[in-house]
Amino acid sequence: MNAPVDVSFFQRDAKPLTSYKPYWAKRFGVAKFLPTSRAEMEQLGWDSCDIILVTGDAYVDHPSFGMAVIGRVLEAQGFRVGIIAQPEWNSAEAFKTLGKPNLFWGVTSGNMDSMINRYTADRKIRSDDAYTPGDVGGKRPDRAAIVYSQRCREAYKDVPIVLGGIEGSLRRIAHYDYWSDKVRRSIVVDSKCDILLYGNAERALVEVAHRIAAREPVEQITDVRGTAFFRRASEEGWFEVDSTTVDELGEVEPHINPYMTTSEQAEAQGQTCSKEDGEKAQAEAMGPACSSGQNKAGGASVANVQPIQFVPNLSLRSKNRMPARDHTVLRLPSYEEVKSDPVLYAHANRVLHLETNPGNARALVQAHGEGVTARDVWMNPPPIPLTTAEMDWVFGLPYARSPHPSYADENGSHDGTTKIPAWEMIRTSVNIMRGCFGGCTFCSITEHEGRIIQSRSEDSIIHELEEIRDKVKGFTGTISDLGGPTANMYRLGCKSPTIEAACRKPSCVFPGICPNLHTDHAPLIKIYRRARKLPGIKKILIGSGLRYDLAVKSPEYIKELVQHHVGGYLKIAPEHTEAGPLNKMMKPGIGSYEKFKQLFEKFSEEAGKKQFLIPYFIAAHPGTSDEDMMNLAIWLKKNGFRADQVQTFYPSPMATATAMYHSGRNTLTKVRRQMRDEQEERVDIVRGEKRRRLHKAFLRYHDPNNWPMLREALKHMGRADLIGNGKQHLIPTFQPLVDGSYQSARKKNSTGSTAGVGYTTNKDGKAVAVRRRTQENSEPQGDVRFRTAAPKPGKMLSQHTGLPPRAGVTGKAKPAFKAAAKPVAKSGKSR
Repeated sequence: MNAPVDVSFFQRDAKPLTSYKPYWAKRFGVAKFLPTSRAEMEQLGWDSCDIILVTGDAYVDHPSFGMAVIGRVLEAQGFRVGIIAQPEWNSAEAFKTLGKPNLFWGVTSGNMDSMINRYTADRKIRSDDAYTPGDVGGKRPDRAAIVYSQRCREAYKDVPIVLGGIEGSLRRIAHYDYWSDKVRRSIVVDSKCDILLYGNAERALVEVAHRIAAREPVEQITDVRGTAFFRRASEEGWFEVDSTTVDELGEVEPHINPYMTTSEQAEAQGQTCSKEDGEKAQAEAMGPACSSGQNKAGGASVANVQPIQFVPNLSLRSKNRMPARDHTVLRLPSYEEVKSDPVLYAHANRVLHLETNPGNARALVQAHGEGVTARDVWMNPPPIPLTTAEMDWVFGLPYARSPHPSYADENGSHDGTTKIPAWEMIRTSVNIMRGCFGGCTFCSITEHEGRIIQSRSEDSIIHELEEIRDKVKGFTGTISDLGGPTANMYRLGCKSPTIEAACRKPSCVFPGICPNLHTDHAPLIKIYRRARKLPGIKKILIGSGLRYDLAVKSPEYIKELVQHHVGGYLKIAPEHTEAGPLNKMMKPGIGSYEKFKQLFEKFSEEAGKKQFLIPYFIAAHPGTSDEDMMNLAIWLKKNGFRADQVQTFYPSPMATATAMYHSGRNTLTKVRRQMRDEQEERVDIVRGEKRRRLHKAFLRYHDPNNWPMLREALKHMGRADLIGNGKQHLIPTFQPLVDGSYQSARKKNSTGSTAGVGYTTNKDGKAVAVRRRTQENSEPQGDVRFRTAAPKPGKMLSQHTGLPPRAGVTGKAKPAFKAAAKPVAKSGKSR
């Protein structure tokens, strides 16, 4: 399974996925869709399922949906796999639909964390769910992985539960829960699962499945990488390193007085120096006779002089010798400790992120409970990444590439009322790689997929493009994306396998691009060019996020991207302009964006295309001050950007930025109780609805609804000079009547307004709420200042109408306005 050309030179010393002996049920063949009902099982000739997968997503048989990938991988190993998608969770009856699984339950909340899927960053309930037919919300419970596991246990108590997916991965240790604003236990404890598989778990799942099929008790499967489970005590042969404390103070010893002898120092401490005291007593007993041993010069005898010899302390040498890393486990602070101590929580999170490289990561253990109820959650090191050949095998399995037929509407289509938005978005996209070495602190990709890039081969990618062209119904010739977690990390990795296996840096591109990272985009350019030549492929767009600091290292790649793969707009994410928040995000400076922008505009002009960059920014990220957001708003106005959708920082479980948010400490540096550099180690946290709204308002400085809040903030910050009606000002002095609403591109999630309520300013300049007066039926409806009808010829729009003056319009237009007001009866013309 080792391909001649791999993504990285990391040693893949793991058993290949295709080397296992198939399970006996492989004789049943391949199912067009994995069964979701007893009737479908009977059509396949099955009397039972070996493994039943429970998911919070609708069942879409596509390689971009995790449950479909897991199901097809297990099917290829010979197991009979059934799927229960979005079951009714109020009782265990829906979990008995397919009968009792012969081997185990596989449980996941779906492609998204159920809490992030259900709630916005402001903790408001979403009304939609992109992974549900009809985009209907509420089809999965909060903390779905826990609820599903409990119902599986109720349905069939003696069947093992194997938990996986993004929700389990990000909750494998005690974690801060943003929605309840407290630290929760590991999901292994709360779900009572038998074993948790974290990350992309194909390798671990295949091994666990075959071992359970061989009747090995699940509680004895403790040596599989990428798993977490309960354990009462450490096994023999493991060396435990205590990492439960920070800044542990030792015994403070007084400074030694250099003018005191050893015996005097001992006497001062209430002790005696037996050696010196013995020599002194012996000298006194010998009396004057000892003087004969001295030479005439009064010096010491030559026979008594001996050279000083330095002998190594063997006990210290044994202490410095570290045990083998593959048999070392780090003990994190217990759940009870991190729950009550934010500093210890920050420390535990930092240790976790340092142990993410499969080449050198050690096992972790964290105690939950006290006394007789105490148990350890044991986490093995991360899984070994897949080789290129294994990636090709996984993506080459017989996916139907469409939702299950049970979701079709009355016309047998998935494009009407039962359309699944998530599938619609990726139905013509191709995933070419996994992993990300960017290490952005607000993102959880590294914690789930790892930072070792796993890429598919060129032939595998081209084959999938041909599959889309030939099999996807309604294909128009446009590929919506050719990317992955990051668009331009395909086949990028460390130049040295030795360095890669030993590296413990959380990012390969921060604070600068590592000199050991090769940034050659030639393989990606080659795929773009080959894919464009395929018959029936008209256009290939790149929709994945672009790492522009890597792209500027390859101008040829930017030229290829801009001139052939941009559909007018390219979205990139500088996230901020100020160094403070960017350093806490581990993102490059705005200078990298400017360099990319220059190349983007240059190559667009060469191609004769008018194309635009759409930058994305985050509000209220840890480390962001009010002044930082003000400077960002000034930059946006200076560059002519008006943000429509604004993303407020969302503290997802286990992310580095979430640890900063909870603890107020910078976990990118060593965590200490007594900070040596408070400016570097302490993080400004944006808490409270009012301040989060202010940061969001700075990004939408152009929205009149935000002007009263921004005026007040600017005055408080001493920047009233930014309030005015000139081009150099950020916020105008006038305030139009507005209704307080915000209409985003996702209309269902827009914040509605109280009917008729708006804002204006009183004589003191303060914002006050007003209501529209009731209009008579004979009056024109609506606010005259917001009518879409064109103004009368010669009419000047000024501040008296609630809008700024037109550029180039002066007071000289006044006579024309008066003349235009007089109709010419005979000719019907006006001047």
